[in-house]
Amino acid sequence: MEYPELGKRIIIVGCSGSGKSTLARKLQELTGLPLFHLDNIWWKEDRTHITRDQFDHKLYKIMETDGWIIDGDYSRTYEPRFKKCDTVIFLDYDEEECMKGIMERIGTRRPDIPWIEKEPDPELIELVRKYGSENRPKLYDLLKKYPDKKIFIFDTRSKMQEWLSGLSRERT
Repeated sequence: MEYPELGKRIIIVGCSGSGKSTLARKLQELTGLPLFHLDNIWWKEDRTHITRDQFDHKLYKIMETDGWIIDGDYSRTYEPRFKKCDTVIFLDYDEEECMKGIMERIGTRRPDIPWIEKEPDPELIELVRKYGSENRPKLYDLLKKYPDKKIFIFDTRSKMQEWLSGLSRERT
C-alpha cells in the first residue's frame, strides 16, 4: 500500500536502543518496501565486521534501487543516506529511554543483528552516553541542510507509536 507522506526511500536514525529496527519492521509490513538493517550488513555472526569499503559498496548498491527502508545510525554514512532518501525518521529519545531499550533486548533473538546479546556491551553503553553530544547535533545539522526531505522526529516512544498507529489505521 502507498503512503505518500512517507515516500519510498526511508531512513530511520536514532540512538542505539531507541527502537529503530522494531519501527523499521513495522513500516516494512505496512509499506512492503525492502528493509535493510545496517547492523546485518556491517556485522558477521562472530562479531567481526566487513571492511568499510565493502560496507559502503553494499550500502550504495542498496541506495541505487527504487525503494527501501534503511535502519541504522552509522553516523559516518549519514550524509550519503540523507542525499538519497526522501524520508527521514529520527527517534530522538533521551539517554535513559535508550538505555532501557538496550537492557530490554538482552537475551532476545533479533532479526536486525546476527547474534543474541547476553549482556550489555560496554562500547554500546558508551555510544549511548555520547549520542546527545556527538550524533544528535550532526543529525539536526543535516535536517536543516536537507529541508526538502519528509521529516518525522519523535522524542518519545508514545508519540512515535501514535503516529505509527495512525498509519496503520489508514490501511484499513
